[in-house]
Amino acid sequence: MNPIKMNPIESKPVNPGKCLYLLVILTIFTALTACGSKDHTTPKPPTASASEESLRAADIVLDINDEAQASLTPASIPTNPYPDLSVPTYITKVDDTYFIVDCYHDQVIYHDNLTDPLSQWQVMTNEISKGHTIASDGFVYLVDDTENNRVLVFEKKEGVFYHTQTFTEIGNRPHYIIYDDNTQTFYALSSMSGEMYLFRHDPDNSRMHLTKIYQIEQLAGTYVRSFTIKGNDIYFVSGILGSPAILQADLDTFTVQKTYPVPDTMAGMIQLTIAENGYYITISTDINGNQDYATIIHTDDLSNLEEGKFDDVYECFIGGGTPYYVTFIDNTYYLTEHRIPGHSIWKFKITDGSISDVETIY
Repeated sequence: MNPIKMNPIESKPVNPGKCLYLLVILTIFTALTACGSKDHTTPKPPTASASEESLRAADIVLDINDEAQASLTPASIPTNPYPDLSVPTYITKVDDTYFIVDCYHDQVIYHDNLTDPLSQWQVMTNEISKGHTIASDGFVYLVDDTENNRVLVFEKKEGVFYHTQTFTEIGNRPHYIIYDDNTQTFYALSSMSGEMYLFRHDPDNSRMHLTKIYQIEQLAGTYVRSFTIKGNDIYFVSGILGSPAILQADLDTFTVQKTYPVPDTMAGMIQLTIAENGYYITISTDINGNQDYATIIHTDDLSNLEEGKFDDVYECFIGGGTPYYVTFIDNTYYLTEHRIPGHSIWKFKITDGSISDVETIY
């Protein structure tokens, strides 16, 4: 909304009645225009507390304040027993700690740098079955336990991560969790049922609450691997078992606003990354689940995908594998990948619409 321009007031006797009339008119105008305005780029944090909106609270597994239960030391935490990664799906960094979700090894590992060998990383949890992602607000850490339909909650005390809470019966194969700072909410997608689960906690209280569940009917029965939040919009990538398309929905209501059809050859998408006003999409399979179609593409307009107007940029990463999730850490992008030995995690830059400075990490 454009600001109201007012002329400077000249120094002359003031008519009280006229001033009162103008004040009333201005007040009414401001109220009417405010009612019709909405900020579509910065969602507002929830007004009600998590406990007030709670559909159910997490089950308590461990009391982190109980010294008898939470008395481990960092040195006592087991190190990663594997010399390599088996289908890593996600890498992120919280504060000064890196995390890798090692999907087929059923574990999440962590370390303070990306140069030491994997044998020096420590195990955050091995209680998951084919988990895919981890998300944190710096206070709690949520991990999806995909095959068990659970979300596990961890808390950090004196350098040790403890499994403190658990949510069970979270849809059908929860596959992707992120934390959105604008709404102060964790979003977890049930990859096979089109359900979105929202989790929050009260300020200064780590007890997590499931506060809302949304059903996106267009995604029901379709295998969808992720979503992307941009301002007040949320994008769901195309999945297999349904009509291949990217859906753009309203983050407040999850009502689908736009649909971008895509060819069958790129139906099995992994993730959409928005960078420099362009879109980078990792693709795992075609609509039949064939990984020979795995690639990474770039487009300036999602509407162009149906007509095949996009650039294949997978050759920047050698190609031939299956790219997975992309994350942004310390002004650098990171890509997880499988099917290529010795190329499980990459880092790279996106500058002037081009991928550069590509380097293998693990």
